[in-house]
Amino acid sequence: MTAGEFRTLALGHPGAMEGSHQNHPDFRVGKKIFASLGPDETWAMVRLNPLDQMVFVKEDLVAHKPANGAWGRSGCTIIQLAIANKKLVKKAIYLAWDHCVQKP
Repeated sequence: MTAGEFRTLALGHPGAMEGSHQNHPDFRVGKKIFASLGPDETWAMVRLNPLDQMVFVKEDLVAHKPANGAWGRSGCTIIQLAIANKKLVKKAIYLAWDHCVQKP
């Protein structure tokens, strides 16, 4: 998967917009960030809930890992794009977007 493919998937959800946070692209619905691309765009982050994160990490231990620290414990998941399974990434982006839409 490329950064461009990730961007297209993220922006394909209703209300999704691209912004910027700490000098790298992020994807938002409303004012909530549900995904981002790393500064070099070789990796991405999706904001999953901790249970979904556990499922994705177990599904692909090489491409998915929790982010460092409290962000990772809260569900933020890093995806190494070059080795990621596109179907899993598409599902992860959807879940991250949906979590932001459902969260008050």
